[in-house]
Formats: sequence, C-alpha cells, structure tokens
Amino acid sequence: MESILNKITPVTTLPEAELRGKRVLVRVDFNVQVYEGKILDDLRIRKTLPTIAFLRKNGAKVILVSHIESKDGTGLLPVAKHIQETYADAFGDLAFVPDILGIDAYESCKNMTEGQVVLFENLRVHKQEKENDPEFSKTLSQYAELYVNDAFAVSHRAHASVVGVPAYFPNARYAGIQLMNELKNLQVAFNPPHPFVFILGGAKFDTKLPLIQKFSEHADSIYLGGALLNDILKAKGHSVGASLVSSGDFDVTAVSNNPKLVIPTDVVVERGEGRELVLVENVLSDDKIMDVGPSLTEKLKSDLLTAKFVLWNGPMGNYEKGYKEQTIEMAKEIYASGVSTALGGGDTTAAIAELGYEDSEGGAVFVSTGGGAMLEYLENETLPGVEALTN
Repeated sequence: MESILNKITPVTTLPEAELRGKRVLVRVDFNVQVYEGKILDDLRIRKTLPTIAFLRKNGAKVILVSHIESKDGTGLLPVAKHIQETYADAFGDLAFVPDILGIDAYESCKNMTEGQVVLFENLRVHKQEKENDPEFSKTLSQYAELYVNDAFAVSHRAHASVVGVPAYFPNARYAGIQLMNELKNLQVAFNPPHPFVFILGGAKFDTKLPLIQKFSEHADSIYLGGALLNDILKAKGHSVGASLVSSGDFDVTAVSNNPKLVIPTDVVVERGEGRELVLVENVLSDDKIMDVGPSLTEKLKSDLLTAKFVLWNGPMGNYEKGYKEQTIEMAKEIYASGVSTALGGGDTTAAIAELGYEDSEGGAVFVSTGGGAMLEYLENETLPGVEALTN
C-alpha cells in the first residue's frame, strides 16, 4: 500500500504569499478534560502550537473549530480562557465566538486582522456536524479561503468539519504540522525496525483483534494488558473470576497460542474489600482482575535492552479506578530506555501526563493525541480525514 504521506501536503509547504491576509479554517481537537472550569491536561492544545505559530507568522487570519464532550455543558469557553491565560504569546489576543452559525461568527471573520486567532464554540452543538450535513459544511467553508486539518484525534470520524468542509477547498486544503507528525511517527509501525515490541491494553477485544492479528506478523513480541488480558487468560484455561471479559462471539485461540504473546504470571485482583497481587493460576471465583502484576514490567524491562521500536496503545489496568501502577512503571522503563516509541490512547497519555512526561528529547518517544484514531490508522494505514485532503 502506498503511504498516505505521499499524497498530502503539510501546511509547512505553503508559501508565505498564499497565507498573508487569508482566512484559514483550522480543524483542531480541543476535546480536553474539564473539571470545574479547569483544564486537566492540555496536551492537545500544546500540540497545535507549531501550526498556529506558522500560520500567524505568515500573516494568516486563523479560525479555529473544534468539538468538546464536556460533561458539564460548558463547551469551549473554559478552553478559550485557558488559552488566554496560558498561551497568550502563542495565540495572541484570542477571540471567542459563542455561536458558530450566528451573525457574530460572520462579523468576527470579516473583521479579522493578520495574525489574529478566533475560536468558535463547540461544533457538536449542531447535530449537522456528526451528520456530515452538506449545508453545514458549506456554511463553515464560507468563513475562510483555505482549510487545514490539524486534528488527528478526530480524523477517523466522517464528520462535517473533518470530511465535508475540505470538499469546498479542492485546491486549498492541507494537513497541519501535528497531523503530519502523527502520521509520520505512527507509520514507522508499518515497516518497523526489529526487535519490535507491541503493547496493547484497554478493553473491547473485538475491536482490537484485527490490530493484534495484523501486528502478529510485524511484531517480535506482543504484550497484552487490561481487559484484553482476561480474554486470553480465559482462553488458556485460567479462572478469571468475576473479571470483565468481552461479550462478542469470536475465537481468540490463535492469539492465545501465538508464541510472540507476552502475558504476566501475576495480576492484581480486587478481593473482598481490598486488592491483592496473586499468581494467574490463583485467581478465585469472586476475584476481579484489575491490573497486571510487576512480572510483565520486568519482562518488558528485559526486552527493552535489545528493542529497536515500541508501539503502545491502552493501559495495563483499570486506570479510571486507580489501577495504574504498572502502566506508570512501564512508561518509566520505556522513557529510561531511550528506545524509539510511539504511544497513545486516553489513559496511556494520562499516565504520561501524571509522570510529567511528553515527547522525549531527541524524539525517542512520540506521544499521540489519538486513541481511536491511532488504532484505526494503524489498522487501515489511512483515515477518513486524511483521505478528504487527497481525494
């Protein structure tokens, strides 16, 4: 399969003359966690800074559109305030427009000056966004003269701002710097240096099975954790007690018998009111497996001595319930090893943020902003949002 990178044009190739004074609609992903009006992790905002800086430096008028799934319904206003307080130098005097389809949006775009940045309210306030409504796409397109997609994390969605709007810019649609970074760093997995270590965690075995099958051919070792591990342990004849297992009707025999598969000899279980570290053969009928044990981290530490590339998506334990120890320990080992790594997934990046890590110096570790998008790109080697820039 020809690399999708050969078909798209990054924003950095745009000559300055084409940007100065032009309104540029940039699809970003500012879908960050907000708690009581505060941003818990702004990785996705930080990752847009190179694209924003490039556009502003070359005199573009930058119109940002994003979605957010805020549980309290506050929309993107807290994000706008966070940007104004934290990244004023990068974004300049950011203007926030609360109605993406109202007269204020039109007037804000009309009156923009070179280098100014405007952020529109949550795209998903309008159901037409998810429906990829042509009229909604057309309206968004009329605000600008060029289009840039810098939202890797949502580029697996066939939504209006991702696949509909680019159709109205047949000769002026581009990939942002972060989008290109994502594609380039993850593409290494398609023809990786060896030994290649693949680590996959989380739940939903049925959705991740195709990825396991694909990388069974490429990887030298496959580490499984999270609820995925429970299915494998069960297939191997171990008791998993009351642990979460997949409900789908599919055969995991081939995966469970794969000689490249690496699973722990011990696990952390919820037993009664507490938690215990037990051998996998000692899981009781009422136990719930919540995390891998340190045996998996020790095995990884050994493999990292010779590994040339690591690909990691998904936590090793139930991260949201506080079972994060081995996910964090594995992250520490990877960063300390200096091995070239691409990692992502919501709880995986949460562990990195908790450690205060990000992309490592020298580029050894790349932190992806995508979870579902990362998985889909790895499986299909392209994404709807990327195809929309090339077709």
